[in-house]
Parts: sequence; C-alpha cells; structure tokens
Amino acid sequence: MITFDDFQKLDIRVGKIVEVENFPEARKLSYRLKIDLGDEIGIKESCAQLTQNYNIEDLVGKNVLCVANFPSRQIEPVLSEVLTLGVPDENNQCILISPDKDVPLGGRLY
Repeated sequence: MITFDDFQKLDIRVGKIVEVENFPEARKLSYRLKIDLGDEIGIKESCAQLTQNYNIEDLVGKNVLCVANFPSRQIEPVLSEVLTLGVPDENNQCILISPDKDVPLGGRLY
C-alpha cells in the first residue's frame, strides 16, 4: 500500500491535445499525440493506443490528464515524454480521463 506522500510524488497535470498523427511504427495500433501542458511544462509528446475508441478528429482539442514526471520512454522511433491516463472499457480498450469542465492547462491533480 502506498502513502499519501507517495501519491503526491505523482505530477498529474491537465493538458490539451493539440496534434494527433497515426503511429504506424508501433507494434499495436496507436496515435502519436502532442499535448500542451501549459506554460510551465510546455508541449510534450505521448503515444497511446486509442484507435479503437477515438478518431484523430475526436482527439484534437480534447483535455486529458497526464503524468508529467515519469521518465521518458522510447517507443519505436518516438520518445514518449508523458503518460496519458485512461481506463479500460468493456473490451479492455482505453477511454481517456478528461475533466468535464474547462480548466487551466497545466493544472495539477490533487
């Protein structure tokens, strides 16, 4: 079991997806995302297996939650800089976690 102090070490921020591309080099169908996490952090890249539930047009402009302080991870030719958070649907496919109101970019989850 983790402590509250452990939880506070996670830097989970609100970002807006500003660009989406297909990611054909990935082993599983995925998108490359550019996410604006506000002035403090800037635009970061992420890779996510979202093709089953989202079209590119659905994603551009969508607010999402991201872990901003994990180490970057090399996924094929892409360096994924943040982890975009989601939960599984009934088919174990990702549904993004998104605030239900407009909030400032870069806002930290607490």
